[in-house]
Formats: sequence, structure tokens, C-alpha cells
Amino acid sequence: MTHNSSLLTIGGKDFHSRLLTGTGKYTSIENMSESLTKSECEIVTVAIRRVQTAEVSHQGLMETINWEKYWMLPNTAGCTNADEAVRIAKMGREFAKLAGQEENNFIKLEVIPDKKYLLPDPFGTLNAAEQLIKENFVVLPYINADPLLAKKLEEIGCAAVMPLGSAIGSAQGIRNETNIGIIIENANVPVIVDAGIGVPSHAAKAMEMGADAVLINSAIALAKTPQTMAQAMKKAVEAGREGFLAGRLTERQHALPSSPISDISTMESKITQ
Repeated sequence: MTHNSSLLTIGGKDFHSRLLTGTGKYTSIENMSESLTKSECEIVTVAIRRVQTAEVSHQGLMETINWEKYWMLPNTAGCTNADEAVRIAKMGREFAKLAGQEENNFIKLEVIPDKKYLLPDPFGTLNAAEQLIKENFVVLPYINADPLLAKKLEEIGCAAVMPLGSAIGSAQGIRNETNIGIIIENANVPVIVDAGIGVPSHAAKAMEMGADAVLINSAIALAKTPQTMAQAMKKAVEAGREGFLAGRLTERQHALPSSPISDISTMESKITQ
């Protein structure tokens, strides 16, 4: 994939913003709403199980967000196996319809049985993805930074792949740079770096590497001033994207002078004449 388009295209739908944001962990619905505005994102993830169970942080969420402005990306957060993820995905599609997005078949697929490290299950993810693709979902799977798995998911029809930069909520940044680089190099679908981003420089780094987008939740929602962080992340994603498109200076082991010195003796002789 060239990764050079001005638009982010997922499942045949075009977006201008390359920053996807989450809706969890905010201290209030007002903070969330204001942060979405400041981020200028277009895709917003919603944890269907949390909406379904009316968790405090998600009460009023569906009614607060302007779904004519934002594209809903339902996610299967909290699912521990493929069957559960498929069931919640189907519920997510109904939530999108209730929000007025009748043609929305997007699903962020998460299958995470590991409660300590919150690492996605590659086998369960692949299994669920195969089932959902057969039912015409636009599947965006959250995965470890595994190039082989990423390619397999692309081959079966996933619309994007979402490798983790580092552990969910860890704010450690891009700890899997080599593998993510391989995924980006070989992908023919968008690569969206998800999880681990803590500060704007992490987001810029992912974009500089050639990622097509990043998804950020905790770093914005848990910042002291979420609205300001959302704006900072927007700028970082844009700067990183422009840096990637500009073509970076090749990294070297030794110094390279910024001014030529080969003809300095000739210049000196002309000056003294």
C-alpha cells in the first residue's frame, strides 16, 4: 500500500481526519464531548457492552454525541472469546442503526481473555473476523504487532489492521517499532496504531513511520485537561503525517556537514585577491 492518499479510506468510506478517538474513561460526558470537538476526529469508538450495561461513564453517551457528525465504530471491548465478540458485534450494528447510521457495518474487533496484560487473542480474533466478514461486517481487528497475523487478517477480508503500540493504557508509546514497520510495509489496507500512545510525540512517531491513522482514548480522557490534549493529539497526527509524506532525512552513523567545505580554499583565494 502506498499510504500516500490525502484521505483515509476504510471499507470504501473516506475520512479526512486520521485521528480516531474513544469515548471511555472520561470524568464526564461534557469533557468527552468537548474533547471530540477539539480533536476534529470523524470516527468515534463505542464500547457496546458498556453502553448496554449502562456503566456510569457511558450513561447518556448515545444521546450526547452528534451521530450526523461522527461515524460510529462499535467495539467488542470486554469480550473474551470469538462467539461472544460476534454476538456483541451484531448488537453494535444495531446501535449504529439506532444512531441513524443505517449503512454502518463497521466493527472494531477485540477478543481479550487476558485480564492482566490485556493482550488480544490472535486465534480468537482470527476466528471472529472470519465469521463477521461472512456477515458483511467491515472488520477492524485489534491485534498484537504480528506481521503474519496482520497479513492473514487482510487476506481474509479485514478492512484495516490495528496493531498495538504497547500495552493498553500504558502510555509507553511505540514499543513494537520493527514489527509495526513490517506491517505497514506489507499492508494493502490501512494500518491504525492502537493502544499505548501517551503523549503527542508518540502519535507523531506512529504517523512518521507511515501508519495510516492512530486511535487514542486513555491519553486524552485521563489527561488533566482532556480538551487540550485532544487538540495536541490532532496537531501531532497532522505533523507526523506531513513528515512522512515529506520524506525524512536518512539516519546516519556519522555527522554530515550542512554547509559545503570542499571549495573553501578556492573561495578564500578569491576573497583575498
